[in-house]
Amino acid sequence: MNDIVPGIDTSVLTQQPHDVATTLQLLLLLTILSLAPAILILMTSFTRIIIVLSFVRTSLSTQQMPPNQVLIGLAIFLTFFIMGPVFSEVNSEALRPYLDGKINQHQALKKAEAPFKAFMAKETREKDLELFLKYGHFDKPKKIQDIPMTALVPAFAISELKTAFQMGFMIFVPFLVIDMVVASVLMAMGMMMLPPVMISLPFKILLFIMVDGWYLIMKSLLISY
Repeated sequence: MNDIVPGIDTSVLTQQPHDVATTLQLLLLLTILSLAPAILILMTSFTRIIIVLSFVRTSLSTQQMPPNQVLIGLAIFLTFFIMGPVFSEVNSEALRPYLDGKINQHQALKKAEAPFKAFMAKETREKDLELFLKYGHFDKPKKIQDIPMTALVPAFAISELKTAFQMGFMIFVPFLVIDMVVASVLMAMGMMMLPPVMISLPFKILLFIMVDGWYLIMKSLLISY
């Protein structure tokens, strides 16, 4: 049973405690990597950014322009830009000391949690946090580091969703006005069979270009943090 894969010993039986520790560390690393997408989506600024960018594309009625790959790539790089100080602190306070053998895994995880908790707590509404603390029967935390991650992460996520939808609404309104004006003009001219979107699309793109829309969207996202 030890030679399921030729050349690789899959046995977990060993006489060396160090080998067991290395195996457990490898399993922990693989677990963290498997959760990386969830961590990226729910514990960083990615959710707000990608929702706002999706609202921009929907309000412009440009279908798949920009493509999903472009929006997701832009959201990822903007997320790394915004989360740069948090990642740097995690690297200096948790990852480097752990790799150097100065702290153990438990201490490294605690130190890595601190910057993320500070970031998420800053962007989380008190009402949302109280909701999960109440239904999770958690004691009211006296400081940010006392907030359990099981309550902070979902509270942060729904706070980000609300903020993103608020920003999306403000983006949607001016383009909706253009659609309504174009539709009214077409009806007044008796051209009811002509899709209003076909006529309003060039005007919406022209407005977006004239106000330097992408710059304003990026600026608004950065200021929001």
